[in-house]
Amino acid sequence: MSIQNKPLQRRGFLRGALATAVLLPLGGALASCAGGGDSGASKAPAGEVDPIKNPFGVADSGKLDAVIFKGGYGIDYVEFAGKTFAKNFPGVEVSINPSTDIAQELQPRFAGGTPPDLIDNSGAKSIGFSTILGQLEDLQSVVDSNNLEGTKIADTLFDGVLAPGTFDGKLAAINYVLTVYAWWHSASLFKENGWTVPTTWDEAYELGVKAKEKGKYLFVWGKEAATYYQTMAIESAIKEGGDEVRLALENLKPDCWSLPAVQSVFTAMEKIVKAGFFKPGGSGTVFTAAQAAWSNGQEALLYPSGSWIENEMKDQTKAGFEMTGSPVPVVSASPKIAQTGVRSAGGEPFVVPTKGANVAAGKELLRIMLSKDAATNFAKEKLAPTVVKGTVPADGFGSTALVSQTDMLEKAGKDIFTWNFVDTYGMNPDQLVPWNSFLDGKLDTAGLTKALQAITDKVMADDSVKKIEVK
Repeated sequence: MSIQNKPLQRRGFLRGALATAVLLPLGGALASCAGGGDSGASKAPAGEVDPIKNPFGVADSGKLDAVIFKGGYGIDYVEFAGKTFAKNFPGVEVSINPSTDIAQELQPRFAGGTPPDLIDNSGAKSIGFSTILGQLEDLQSVVDSNNLEGTKIADTLFDGVLAPGTFDGKLAAINYVLTVYAWWHSASLFKENGWTVPTTWDEAYELGVKAKEKGKYLFVWGKEAATYYQTMAIESAIKEGGDEVRLALENLKPDCWSLPAVQSVFTAMEKIVKAGFFKPGGSGTVFTAAQAAWSNGQEALLYPSGSWIENEMKDQTKAGFEMTGSPVPVVSASPKIAQTGVRSAGGEPFVVPTKGANVAAGKELLRIMLSKDAATNFAKEKLAPTVVKGTVPADGFGSTALVSQTDMLEKAGKDIFTWNFVDTYGMNPDQLVPWNSFLDGKLDTAGLTKALQAITDKVMADDSVKKIEVK
């Protein structure tokens, strides 16, 4: 079974329009979700279809029910689009609700045949796509429609952004945000102390020594986000070992966590943990409090995260912080992928369940979100780009973090990649347990490897979970 991800392979992805988009100034490869199934027939339009004003036939009355993951981007960007929807369809009650646990709240609704009309299936507790693909609408009609400005939506998107959500010819999810993963630091603090962002794990250890001399830590973490360090480790290992590592993890291969590149990264991180360069107590700390210790208290020098971090911590960041992202380190001087390579992926995957009470309204709200006005609003307010082209100015709206994303993508060139097995199979909740223990110093590299492999093997052995081969 193909998941339509050949255009997203590392070599040759940033070509054509997307390569140009990087210079405009932002673009990137997107995450591939996974799954299979038949969504069944869509509901007939309940209202009068108008190709310009009402392409999906939204009824004059009824209710629009949307559930949006409330994470680093909040939900106000969807509420912004919801106001436009309410203006265009005043007889429809618009209900846009936040959720921090999509799986717990919405899996029962899927099972009961009463899912919302639009869902942002995101966050650490999202629903594994392999379990719901057959219950999702094909969103090709959305990208084939015109946006509010009168331009076909498909023509306004960065190249390649639809492939990640396409499975056996069905566009089941549209990722709304382009995310660049990095480790982040205060450029002003580094300048003040004459520090350089490490490019290797040995350099990271040396910076940890310097941080300790200043009464600071190298890293900090919170219990709900311990797997941010897994993301960093995987990215580093893929750069070190290349596609062999990426494909072994994606395809849940036996002993994939024991590959030399993965082990070399884990060993380097264990050395840093044992040296006391992580602020203690992370497994008992709420992740936003831990992040504030970095962004506001400046107790730690580096923090791995996606580019949502700036918006998430905007009210808890020290004045003059100059938040800046850099590519994560490698182990050796000759990695398979250059150290300047980055993971760039689509975030906030929006889906429209087939059994939603108002499918047309769900699609219409998504159409409004993909219009230039709403996409520009998101970029300006969240300091992150959407999949819609031409919404981010070269100065990044004055954001050093957004400008650094541009810089990273430009320097990465062809070396932009991603992986998706964690989200595909909903593995993050289980993986949080060993990562918290590892960062606490209670698990060594061998223990971490054994625990992660056990989680992987369990998914692979579960016949009820559809496996997706990634090539």
